Amino acid sequence: MITAETIEKIKETARIEEVVGDFVHLKKRGTSLIGNCPFHGEKTPSFHVSVSKGIYKCFGCGVAGDSVRFVMDHEKYSYPEALKYLANKYNIEVEETVESKENIELNSARESLYIVSQFAANFFEDQLWNSDDGKAIGLSYFKERGFREDIIKKFNLGYSPDVWDALTQEAIKNQHAEEYLEKTGLAIRNDKCKLYDRFRGRVMFPIHNFTGRVIGFGGRTLKTDKNVPKYVNSPESDIYHKSNVLYGLYHAKKAIRDQDNCYLVEGYADVLAVHQAYIENVVASSGTSLTIEQIKLISRFTQNVTILYDGDAAGIKASLRGLDMILEEGLNVKVVSFPDGDDPDSYMHKVGAGAFKTYIEEQRQDFILYKANILLAEAGKDPIKRAGIIRDIVESIAKIPDNIKASVFVRECSHLLEIEERVLLTELNAIKVAKSKKSAPAPRTSNPGHPDMPPDDLFAEDGPVQDPAIAVQQVSTDLLQEQEIIRLLLLFGHEMVNWEQIGEMHVGSFIIQNLGDVSFDNDLCKRIVDDYISQSEMGELPTFNYFLRHKDAEISNLAITLTTSPYQLSENWLQKHQIYVKDEAQNIKSAVLGGLYHLKKRKVDKMLTDLMNQMKEERDEVNLEALQGRYMQVKNIERVISKFLGSVIVK
Repeated sequence: MITAETIEKIKETARIEEVVGDFVHLKKRGTSLIGNCPFHGEKTPSFHVSVSKGIYKCFGCGVAGDSVRFVMDHEKYSYPEALKYLANKYNIEVEETVESKENIELNSARESLYIVSQFAANFFEDQLWNSDDGKAIGLSYFKERGFREDIIKKFNLGYSPDVWDALTQEAIKNQHAEEYLEKTGLAIRNDKCKLYDRFRGRVMFPIHNFTGRVIGFGGRTLKTDKNVPKYVNSPESDIYHKSNVLYGLYHAKKAIRDQDNCYLVEGYADVLAVHQAYIENVVASSGTSLTIEQIKLISRFTQNVTILYDGDAAGIKASLRGLDMILEEGLNVKVVSFPDGDDPDSYMHKVGAGAFKTYIEEQRQDFILYKANILLAEAGKDPIKRAGIIRDIVESIAKIPDNIKASVFVRECSHLLEIEERVLLTELNAIKVAKSKKSAPAPRTSNPGHPDMPPDDLFAEDGPVQDPAIAVQQVSTDLLQEQEIIRLLLLFGHEMVNWEQIGEMHVGSFIIQNLGDVSFDNDLCKRIVDDYISQSEMGELPTFNYFLRHKDAEISNLAITLTTSPYQLSENWLQKHQIYVKDEAQNIKSAVLGGLYHLKKRKVDKMLTDLMNQMKEERDEVNLEALQGRYMQVKNIERVISKFLGSVIVK
């Protein structure tokens, strides 16, 4: 178990913008940082990072937390694993009450998969550089392909001996369990229940995740036997899902952010070759067709993708069909094609690093225009084929969510396709209308699970006769006002104030005292208030950080939600219009009293409604008189509250 002192040191050291920035491309907006949420698909950024509070919040899907929570959710780590990841990032020594033995898989089954994968990567790399076969076969192959030693070492390339169980025996010798060799796909069990190596006699390409941990492998055979597959990749496992991985992203992510562009290639060797040309912002789909998940990975770092195509015409045409989904995700796509017969790897080694870099910078074309040129060249003068191509091009333009960008492509294509812009726009609108009709959701009759919607029995024939709109407003208003009290407690509860008539005291103590017998209807709000009171009674006034790191995830999430906002006051009010707008922190008293009085008014209104209903049903004159007296007392309280709030009361 990690000591409390170490945990506190990790949390104090970890900077939220640095931790999240390793995975999400963040841009400054006001006092916050924003980016596309890594937990759900979105084209418009709704993921906010508050540097001052050390938290993140997505106003799209609702996820929220601190640095540790982000690593846990993003990497699917346990709490101790996330702490160790952050400790490693910031070079913090982890002190534990029980000494850990890293060479034995004690942490978890998932951690064991990482450990055995890293062991295999080290084994393959050692074989490449230090064994006779590795140097004579594997290292010679890489050097014959023109790869420098620094590139070979950078990507931890290796060699798997052409022996049935070389890795398996070495792993077992080092106390790695057979089940993890099987689960990672490093070893396979035959009919006689004997394990043998999957990657025999192959040069090895380790595949890393975002954080640099080895999760899988690609192995290329050096044999000419056509019955032997050229490449063998790791199977799916608990730590490796090929549709969610881009080869080289760990090495490329910083360069992608810095250059605001991602080069996308097809294979492992292409990534190595482009790196050797001193271009580091390059990734590969690594043995699978491009997936939506991989596109979303790229979009976290940049909105600009440049595809580096092989020179094979048939391959280019096949690839065109799959790239529309990049447009649909809102990314800007450019294309570079190489001379027929060349791919990025062969062309770089043919012309050299400098000429290669110049070529890709000069030959980039917008995807739509590139696609139009390729298909028009194939159609020639055939009018039927040209009509089909025009429709195909317009369908690609229809994928672009940005209407301005789409209209620019329509204008460009009208000249290229030799067809009136009006005709293209008509076809474009028809496609979009058809698409919107197809994707339109079915009408919703009710939503019993949504907190802002009234229950289903509100609309039932035998249910209470009540205007649904009023019910929704009442539910929403009560919840919002209870949440406003929680927000004030979290933001200002620890502030010491000295107000007239009450003297010096903490804002939190003032709020709790003035809540009196007010009960909270929302269970989550009530739990926070009860916890606040409990901590106060023990002599500790809880701060925002206490609730941020609360063991109850619902409380932690609500704390972040209530204290963050996607909106900020524009600096133009002061700089351009000379209008000074007070921050609520400069007038805490007004904010606190307003919150308390609004909440009390809602509760008083409910009491008046209940008393009115009781009076209507009461038949005993003595009881009725008592109810009327109570009603007048509550009405007087309402007048006092409303006077403060500036409301008008009908007498």
